[in-house]
Amino acid sequence: MTLFDQFLQYTLSGITIGSIYAMVALGFNIIYNSTGIINFAQGEFLMLGGMLAVYFHNNLHLNLLLSGIFAVIIVTIIGILFHRFAIKPVQDQSIITLIIITIAGSILFKGAAMFIWGKDSYILPSFSGDTPIAFFGATIQPQMLWVMGFLIMIVLGLGAFYRFTITGKAMQACSYNRNAARIVGINVNQMVLLSFALSACIGAIAGVIVTPITLVDYDRGSLLGLKGFGSAILGGLGKMEGAIAGGLIIGLLEAYAAGFVSSGYKDAVALVILLIVLFYRPGGILVKKQEHLLKKF
Repeated sequence: MTLFDQFLQYTLSGITIGSIYAMVALGFNIIYNSTGIINFAQGEFLMLGGMLAVYFHNNLHLNLLLSGIFAVIIVTIIGILFHRFAIKPVQDQSIITLIIITIAGSILFKGAAMFIWGKDSYILPSFSGDTPIAFFGATIQPQMLWVMGFLIMIVLGLGAFYRFTITGKAMQACSYNRNAARIVGINVNQMVLLSFALSACIGAIAGVIVTPITLVDYDRGSLLGLKGFGSAILGGLGKMEGAIAGGLIIGLLEAYAAGFVSSGYKDAVALVILLIVLFYRPGGILVKKQEHLLKKF
C-alpha cells in the first residue's frame, strides 16, 4: 500500500468516526442553545442506543431495523424523563448546579447499564453486509457509508426543522433570548423538553449506527461524550456547522495520529485539541473573537 493509499484509508476512517463525534456534538449544542447548560449525559444516550439495539436484536431476535427504531424511541423517552424529573424541578438553580445534575445522570445511566448488561462488550451486525468496497487504493466498509449518510440526513433534517417549522423557529428564539421568547407567548419549558428529546434521539441514532463498527459496553459513552464535547467546543458551542466541522477535524486528526504515529496517542488528540482551543480560542474556531467577547458581556 502506497503512502497515498494509506492517507486515503486514514482519511475515510477519520471521516467516519468524526461523523459520530459530530452527532454527539449536535446533541450538546441543541440542549445548550435551549438551556445554556452542558449535558454531560449526552454520551450515555449514545451508549444506551447501542446497548438497547443489541438487546432487541440478540435477545428478542428482532431484525436490525426494528431493533434500531425501538432503541431510538426508548432512549428518546429516557431523555424526556431525564428532563422532567432531574432538570425541570431545579431549572431555576444556577448553571453549575444543572451541569452537576447532568454529570450525576451520566453516572446513573452508566451504573444502570452495567447492572443490566454487565461489563461485557457487544456488537451488532453491519446493516448491509461486511463486503468491503474498493475506493482507489483504499477500502470502505459498507457501515461507514451508513454513518456518513445518517450524519447528512440528521443535518438536513435539523436544518429544515429550524428553518421551516414554527416549533423549530420557537426553539431558535429560545436560544437567542429565553425571556423575550416567553414574552411573545412561546412555551419555553416545552422547547427545553423538546431539546432533550431531540438530543437523546440523535445520540441513540449515533449509538445504533456505530455499534457495528466498534464494540459497545457500559463505559463507551463517556469517552465518546468527551470527544463530542471537544468537537462542540472546537467548532463553537451552540453552532450546528461548528459541531460538524469540529467532529470531522478531531476524527481526521485521530485517524492520522493512529496511522502515522501510534494508536496509543489516538484518544489523547481530542483532549489536547480541547485544551488548545480553550486557551487560544475559547469561543471556537467558527466564532469571531469580537462575537465571543460580546457574549461574555
